[in-house]
Amino acid sequence: MSDSTPALCPFCQKSTDDFFMESEHFGAIYNIAPILPGHSLIIPKFHHTKMITLEDEFLSEMMLFSKRVATLLCDVFTTEEFDWAIQEGHSAGQSLEHMHLHLLPRNPGDLDNPGAWYREIEKNHAKLDVFERRRVSEEELDEITLRLKKRAKGI
Repeated sequence: MSDSTPALCPFCQKSTDDFFMESEHFGAIYNIAPILPGHSLIIPKFHHTKMITLEDEFLSEMMLFSKRVATLLCDVFTTEEFDWAIQEGHSAGQSLEHMHLHLLPRNPGDLDNPGAWYREIEKNHAKLDVFERRRVSEEELDEITLRLKKRAKGI
């Protein structure tokens, strides 16, 4: 089920308090350095690094859970459109060695054109790098998480 757990993996330190939604084996957290408003992550509650080695039962749970989270994000951020993205490995831009799925609600005009974030990444990799983007404060993160938790009830 899991890879060996590194002692300092920040995603392995997450708990129910940090999740705005959760399933048995996965949690949804707001990205501390969002590319766009609503940018959230689906993470396994166990340490795992690669989607392609995830057992099918967990992959199925992750995708069904992600669908519920995307529904919530679309409701809260008033859209029916979003991007799904997984970066697997350092060369692909994975910033933490813990598998995670990015969900980004999208709205007209949020970027120059619908595929602009790919071009922006090619021009300036720092926009994708979580360590280079603006981070939300702990207070903002707590507020957003609480707001999403409240809206998640019933989804």
